[in-house]
Amino acid sequence: MQKKLSKSAYGGVSGEKYVPYVNQGDKKVGNLAILIMGSILAIIFAASTAYSGMKAGLTVAAGIPGSIIGSGLVGAFAKSKGILGKNIMQGMSSGGESIASGMIYVLPAIILIGGHINFIQGVIVGVLAILFSMGTASLVHNYLMVEEHGKLVYPEAMAISETLVASDTGGDSLKYMGVGFGIGGIITMLTSSVFGVVNNMISYVGSSFYKWKLDVEVNPLLAGIGFIVGLEVSLTMFAGAILSNFAIVPLIGYFTDMAGNSAHVWNNTSLAVNQMAVNDLSSSYVKYIGAGMMLCGGLIGAIKLIPTIVTSIKKTLAAKNVAGEEKNTLGMIAIVVGGVGIFVIGIIIAQNFLMGIVGALLAAILSLLFVIVSARVAGTIGCSNLPVSGMTIASLVIMTVVFVLFGWTDNNHTQILLMFGTFVVTAVAVGGGYMQSQKVTYVIGGSKSEMMKYFMIAGIVGVIVTVGTISILSPQFVTDSATPAFGLPQANLIATLTSGIMTGKLPWIMIIVGVVMALAFYFLDLPIMTVAIGFYLPISTTSIILIGALIKVFIEKATRDEAIKNNRVQSGISLSSGLIAGGSIIGLIGIILHVTGVLKDRVITGFANTNAMGIILLVVMVVSITVPLMMIHKGGATEDGTTESGD
Repeated sequence: MQKKLSKSAYGGVSGEKYVPYVNQGDKKVGNLAILIMGSILAIIFAASTAYSGMKAGLTVAAGIPGSIIGSGLVGAFAKSKGILGKNIMQGMSSGGESIASGMIYVLPAIILIGGHINFIQGVIVGVLAILFSMGTASLVHNYLMVEEHGKLVYPEAMAISETLVASDTGGDSLKYMGVGFGIGGIITMLTSSVFGVVNNMISYVGSSFYKWKLDVEVNPLLAGIGFIVGLEVSLTMFAGAILSNFAIVPLIGYFTDMAGNSAHVWNNTSLAVNQMAVNDLSSSYVKYIGAGMMLCGGLIGAIKLIPTIVTSIKKTLAAKNVAGEEKNTLGMIAIVVGGVGIFVIGIIIAQNFLMGIVGALLAAILSLLFVIVSARVAGTIGCSNLPVSGMTIASLVIMTVVFVLFGWTDNNHTQILLMFGTFVVTAVAVGGGYMQSQKVTYVIGGSKSEMMKYFMIAGIVGVIVTVGTISILSPQFVTDSATPAFGLPQANLIATLTSGIMTGKLPWIMIIVGVVMALAFYFLDLPIMTVAIGFYLPISTTSIILIGALIKVFIEKATRDEAIKNNRVQSGISLSSGLIAGGSIIGLIGIILHVTGVLKDRVITGFANTNAMGIILLVVMVVSITVPLMMIHKGGATEDGTTESGD
């Protein structure tokens, strides 16, 4: 067994030739202790994600926190299971969290439009979505894991892998991860996520002649992701953000300024279009262009993978019990049960045979497409920034249009539509989280069939917990208060979107423009989804990801010695893993403390709330990341045991 995660884990060799961290012995290590501890983590992450996500619209991917907490639990109660047992724990943590990260976008919208959530139906729909999603993802497992090894980075999966290896081996990997965890944790504690001491948002807005916006969120988690994914992906995403904030927003603003006072925003009759600020332009119009781009990009990406899916099915059906080869029996059973099940429950929910069949068919097709897209996008930017809401919006637009064409437009039909939408959003969220966990399993060397089984169990636990949490809290969702207990930003958007299409009120031109732009990118051979993600996400997110990538570029350019450069970059990846771990764990704890009332929201005032303070914090973060890496002067051991150095 290797002493550290090899450089080939990040690429440089074909997937068939990659040697995992654990490459000998029995890869299946699950037992009752692992199952119980993993289920507890799934419950904790599902409940906290559902609660905090509905409260503040924020969720944190659980893979890294789960790997760290799971490592401690395995070390204390199941030490003999080692790193492979820890891997199952991180997978089960993600299984619980990914359910909540999806369901809270759509299921509460049923309450917001005056409906009622049936607990049993909600659980059944969620479980079927898990089965269908994991079965679909299993069809492209070999393509995404083996054929695309080194091309798809899976940044958070690699951070999780580094976390597991660091807990297993100690040494420099653990040292630099600890440094990163400290930097990420301290900076996150200073911000509004926890104690609210300083402003971490640098914001410049042009609101007169040329309406534009440039934000930078000083977020160590995002900077760590940028360092791992590198310059090419980061620049492509930032290009999408530039297009959105410095071209489309000013263009729409130019024309809306000419409108009379009688023209109002499509979804806010109290706001005249000529009074829209930059944020209004973005949220009411530009985001729908981004949704159209992702709709088109998702469809193109999925269609291009159809040959791979067909080949995967053929290979799976023809697979024999070859030594060392794992058959995808559970995956095939899962996709069949999930696919058939949604038709059965769809007819029961709709109480109308045709509506049930049409709704289930749409849900199955869209889930099939977007699960594959989700699994692939997770390989580009990780699960923390997975645009689940964008793919859900695109799916619901299509489903709602079909319902309207059939004449199913009353409130009861909208509730039925949202149940099918819950199937789609849960499947999409699970697709990214599951494939990320399988990437860790591939890198570490565990059993993919065992990961599938335990992730599935955790997902089912997560569905029960999430639907239960939503049901218990639902009486607090609808309120006239200016400060509601639960903001439900995504669910409110979904409720507005579906109701808008049903009533004929939606900026269709924006969605069509997004589709056309995506087609142009496709003809130019540009990565549609990466550009669309940058276009859709706040520029504050893409800008700090780019800064993280630029730190990596600086270290590479400033180091002449190749051996030292490699050591600094590898240590930088470990440090970035720590940044992601520190930012996510402390951020998650902060959100829980805020939403439970232990910490009160604090208004930052004075100099601490200025852009200057944000810039100082950014400089401190960049220096804190760069200096420890530039202090490395060893390039690895020579044959006589000495170390090479020099710069």
